[in-house]
Amino acid sequence: MNPTTSSSAIIEQNIGFIGAGKMASALIAGFLRSDLVSPSQIWASDVIPETLQTLKDQHAIHTCTDNREVIAQSDVLFLAIKPQVMFSVLDTIRADVNKDLLIVSIAAGVTLDQLAEHLGDHIRLIRVMPNTPCLVGASASAYCSSPTAKPEDETLIETLLKAVGLAMPTSESLMDAITALSGSGPAYVSMVIESLSEGGVRMGLPRPIATQLAMQTVFGTAKMLLQEELHPAELKEMVTSPGGTTAAGIQVLEQHGLRAAFIDAVEAATHRSQELSQNNI
Repeated sequence: MNPTTSSSAIIEQNIGFIGAGKMASALIAGFLRSDLVSPSQIWASDVIPETLQTLKDQHAIHTCTDNREVIAQSDVLFLAIKPQVMFSVLDTIRADVNKDLLIVSIAAGVTLDQLAEHLGDHIRLIRVMPNTPCLVGASASAYCSSPTAKPEDETLIETLLKAVGLAMPTSESLMDAITALSGSGPAYVSMVIESLSEGGVRMGLPRPIATQLAMQTVFGTAKMLLQEELHPAELKEMVTSPGGTTAAGIQVLEQHGLRAAFIDAVEAATHRSQELSQNNI
């Protein structure tokens, strides 16, 4: 197949998506924002025509409702469908997939072995867990590869993922925990921001001001930890004066079991990812 590229594109391969939901849309937007690919290099299929129309209107990519058409046009195929329907979809496309196509799954709880079982053990496979901040170039992603994947496959996926944030290779045994931490993490952090904002409102701040302050505080804290290479405990100590306002607030958080709640949330999400894998066998 001859990839369709523009003069400004850095990556030559055509990229397809089966499933055009929120995560696929975020990745597509992130890839295009990075200028690694052009809209003419991206194909997407979905069962919901309205979803495809939105993508087409926003990004001018190719869209269709036929998975086989996307496969025929793609060098790299992202599987962005729900784990519960993954295998039924794979069984319908198995005959159309060959060793020249790199398959990338972003489905939680679907293992490389399970993908190989339904597509063939000769297929090049990479499993990725991105998160939605890839839309703004701030994703936290991890990936692992099957033995059939080539080094250049891993390099390509790392390039795409790093264009939309952090990307790190890992062993597949850690993917469920990564799914629970960074995959689900944006929801947890959003709850923190929402709660901080509500606290500000309770104490008299107008809601728009409270929300903006909460969002910027979380953003600035993460940026400082990353840039200054600080341990979170170090920054906490920097902010906390003996007998001060922060110490009083931390005492309340400890009394309500904040740490335990987050740890338990990651544990519960990890177990759910493992359950998805078992249920799909």
